Amino acid sequence: MPYQFYYWPMIQGRGEVVRLALEEAGVDYVDVARLPSEQEDNRNAILEILQDSSQTRPPFAPPFLVDGDVTVAQAANILHYLAPKIGLAPASEADQVFAHQLQLTVTDLLMEVHDTHHPIASALYYEDQVEESKKRAANFIEHRIPKHMGYYEGILANNPTRSGWLIGEDLTYPDLSLFQIVEGLRYAFPNAFAKLDGNYPQMIALHDAVAARPNTAAYLASERRIPFNTMGVFRHYPELDS
Repeated sequence: MPYQFYYWPMIQGRGEVVRLALEEAGVDYVDVARLPSEQEDNRNAILEILQDSSQTRPPFAPPFLVDGDVTVAQAANILHYLAPKIGLAPASEADQVFAHQLQLTVTDLLMEVHDTHHPIASALYYEDQVEESKKRAANFIEHRIPKHMGYYEGILANNPTRSGWLIGEDLTYPDLSLFQIVEGLRYAFPNAFAKLDGNYPQMIALHDAVAARPNTAAYLASERRIPFNTMGVFRHYPELDS
């Protein structure tokens, strides 16, 4: 049976790193909430699972993946489970642990990105926290982007194989997630990131190498790739971009 992937149908969000892995691997999967229905989308399929009080191992929130009798939630946890099955995990146990460590760090970064436009509370509209967002975004641009980008750049530079990938000689799932990070930062902070990306040539080379891979390139050019917008993690508000 194909994997069943559950995430909100109108945003890339935290689920996009899982979509990228599924697409790059070329495996059969169903993006359940994007199936045609009587309504605009099928997000009720997500709510039915979240509101089922009889489950013994329920997900807290999407994204989550259903693989037969197994349900796995949290993007990093999904990838940790999924990648060995679809050929996107490194071979050794030590490298698998490191790949998971990198993905958890990506999760931290995505939360920091989210908090640039929702620094007080997710329940408030962006318009209710604009001044706080400006301060948070300025700090993020000045300190946190260089911190994260420099960390990944160093890992790429120190890979003994000099492959251009994070771990070993082959692409693994954290490489796909770093592609998404570069894409998202370019969308959300085009002016600020343009001033920084020259400092991270290996990260940009990784991004370009991922974008050129046939399966990923086909996905990016398809309708399955949801455009960035002002509902997801990466949002472009000109007043937050320096």
